[in-house]
Amino acid sequence: MRPLFLFILTLTISILAAAEVPLYKMDFEETEVGEVPDDFLVLEGEFAVEETEDGNKVLVLPGQPVSTFTTLLGSAEIEGNAIRARIKAEAQKRRFSSFAVGLNGISGYRLQINPTRRLLEFYREDTLEASSEYRWKSGEWTHLKMQVRKLDDGKWRIEGKAWKEEEEEPSEWSIVYKEMEEPHTGRPSIWGIPYAEKPIWFDDVLITRAAQ
Repeated sequence: MRPLFLFILTLTISILAAAEVPLYKMDFEETEVGEVPDDFLVLEGEFAVEETEDGNKVLVLPGQPVSTFTTLLGSAEIEGNAIRARIKAEAQKRRFSSFAVGLNGISGYRLQINPTRRLLEFYREDTLEASSEYRWKSGEWTHLKMQVRKLDDGKWRIEGKAWKEEEEEPSEWSIVYKEMEEPHTGRPSIWGIPYAEKPIWFDDVLITRAAQ
């Protein structure tokens, strides 16, 4: 029994370690101020790197104009990847901006904070498929993480979670969605919708293998 136990333990550790190995990492420190990384494909929006007061570089989406803006990054995949990023936005009176991370291209999946409704939302293209309660804090960094993985039954599972900067990453997924159709092949993405007409900051974008 002991050799079998050791084999299972070793295999589990290997799977977890593989899931944490970065496939793509972007902290914007090597990008010139006023530019975007060379491998970013900005579909719409005046994204540009800025330097903060503490000397850190972040990607910034201006507060105007107000629309839905996105940029693609990393490599195109069908499944097996996870994306995480930390994002900061500010409210203005009763106006709140939304922001998201995505997988599988512009017509794929999107995990989005909706401060107005106090929800973490999951979209399949432009269709809201699932949501869970989430209380966002204005002016603080929020971590978003989602992944797409294939199941043994031939279907796909999309999972997402969010947490505040001062919190530990939740052990459980907040949103779980089962996809019956094969996902599109597409690149990961980050999104911003500056309803509050305030800049949205993005930092520490990371692509890894999806955890099982």
